[in-house]
Amino acid sequence: MEFAKVTTLMKATALELAILTGHLVLYPTGIAAERLAPTPSDTPAEGLGRGRRPVLLLHGFVDNRSVFVMLRRSLARHGRDGIESLNYSPLTCDLRAAAELLGRRVDEIRARTGHAEVDIVGHSLGGLIARYYVQCLGGDARVRTLVMLGTPHAGTTVARLAAAHPLVRQMRPGSEVLRELAGPAPGCRTRFVSFWSDLDQVMVPVETARLDHPDLVVHNVRVSGIGHLALPVHPTVAAGVREALDGDGPGTRADRGEGPGASSVA
Repeated sequence: MEFAKVTTLMKATALELAILTGHLVLYPTGIAAERLAPTPSDTPAEGLGRGRRPVLLLHGFVDNRSVFVMLRRSLARHGRDGIESLNYSPLTCDLRAAAELLGRRVDEIRARTGHAEVDIVGHSLGGLIARYYVQCLGGDARVRTLVMLGTPHAGTTVARLAAAHPLVRQMRPGSEVLRELAGPAPGCRTRFVSFWSDLDQVMVPVETARLDHPDLVVHNVRVSGIGHLALPVHPTVAAGVREALDGDGPGTRADRGEGPGASSVA
């Protein structure tokens, strides 16, 4: 049994290293903000706001939009055409400032597309930024579904030496931001889906990426056998993200009258 665990961990670590190498190659391509395609001028007003909700992708700490190359391709192949990404500055020192930037981008997308709501997918810190926007800045009126991949909802203790960075301190257990997020959130309308991996070595402990909050409609999805960097890349997770965006999904209080739901994928 122990041998099987070691083998699984070695495979996951090798995959993480391969993904890291590929991502370092792609990283320069995602430094600049993406060029947005304007809404065609000949589109009648009554045609705006139809179809699937736009999807906004939000990267993690010291990363950029290039992390979503594979996920974006998967979403597009399955009929999602309103996919955009947001880069926040690597010099950002306060998660709340990034959340305000996110709010402005969401409002811009809504005005440009005619959709009243958007969906957001956030990786790691990106999920925490989006959650702050939804819970604390009124974003629940504008975000239908928030999907989070490896997000430290209860804080992570990894990389103590990196705690000098203000954003890292905000991701530590007991930080002021995490205390705000743990506070009451009555009537929050957004549906939350949180993917967490049993081999995520950035989330310490791994269960910190589970979202448990009495006021939120939450579906937690356990992913087995992959690490933190693989979450926005792995095809099984991509399929789970598509399912989360396309429907209300199982186990939510909204459709079953239950507490937070949970499922798992291999």
